[in-house]
Amino acid sequence: MADGVTLACMTCGQMNRVPAAKLAAGPKCGSCGDALVTGRVAEMDVAAHDKATRGDALPLVVDYWAPWCGPCRMMAPEFAKAAKGLEGLARFAKINTQDHPKVADRLRIQGIPLLILWKNGREVARLAGMRPAADITEFVRTKGGVSGGV
Repeated sequence: MADGVTLACMTCGQMNRVPAAKLAAGPKCGSCGDALVTGRVAEMDVAAHDKATRGDALPLVVDYWAPWCGPCRMMAPEFAKAAKGLEGLARFAKINTQDHPKVADRLRIQGIPLLILWKNGREVARLAGMRPAADITEFVRTKGGVSGGV
C-alpha cells in the first residue's frame, strides 16, 4: 500500500486508485463521486461484489446474510460497529444471499451469517456464525494484517 490502493466503488463499480495517505481523508469515486471509504457497511449487488472481491487492495470484509436469518439480523449492529472502528483500514459490505443465491452457490456457502475477508483479489479467511464487534475486529486485524484504528 506504499503508493496507492485500488478500490471498487460500491455504487457504480468503477475501479479507483487512491493514494494510501489519502484513505483517511474520505476519497471519492472518480466516476460517480460517492465515498469509497466510509466506516459504514455498504449493501452490495452481484456486480459490485465481484468487482470489489477481485480488485480491492484494502481488506474487504463481506457479510453473507439473509433477512429471514435471526443471527444475521442480530449481528448487523456489531458488524457496523466493527466497520466504524476500522474506518480507513478495511472496508465492510454485505450481500443478501436470498436475493443473490448464485453468489452463495459459487462460494460454497453452507451457513449464514458468514464473514469472508478478501484482499488483493483472493479470499483470505472465513468466520462463521454470529460474532460481536470485538471478534470481527480481531478477525480482520489478525487475518487481514490490519493495524491501527480504534
